[in-house]
Amino acid sequence: MAGKTIHAAGGIVVRNGARPLIAIVQRAKDELWVLPRGKLKRDESPVAGARREVIEETGHRVRVREFVGAITYRARGRPKVVQFWRMQAEANPSRDLMEDIMAVKWLPLSTAIRKLSYPLESLFLRNVGRNILRSRRKTRVTGHKSKSRHRASKAHRHRAAARGRKPARTSAGGSRATMLQRVLGRLSP
Repeated sequence: MAGKTIHAAGGIVVRNGARPLIAIVQRAKDELWVLPRGKLKRDESPVAGARREVIEETGHRVRVREFVGAITYRARGRPKVVQFWRMQAEANPSRDLMEDIMAVKWLPLSTAIRKLSYPLESLFLRNVGRNILRSRRKTRVTGHKSKSRHRASKAHRHRAAARGRKPARTSAGGSRATMLQRVLGRLSP
């Protein structure tokens, strides 16, 4: 029997500077270096859980940006799904680290990839890292979504309303089921 799926969430946390840095944390229980993440509380949304875990584990307040992906593996014989969001950290910590965390390191992307203890997390960060840093630059340069993209989505909603249909949203907007949502729906009872 597979057991009930464990749901967790975390962040690929970026701190601005002359060179962008990615947060990784060292767990006290096994001294392994991991991305900041943790299990969701009962009835907690994944994005709220991701923010909470990142603040507790890094000590930095963060601004949650876009969803970047998920990893799945078996933990104590049960399937575990960890969803990640890109997050922007404030420059200075706002609180002490939780007891479960020994240290936080802010590293360039390539160094963070090499330092992570789990190959799956290294592979994940290698695959999403460059896009995260590109997204960070776009957000910093423009400060918001492009106006032409906003106008296009507004026109799409208007056309759908004229046809008497509710417009489907993209995964960023949230109402159309993404591949991850469909998979998670199959894993949960």
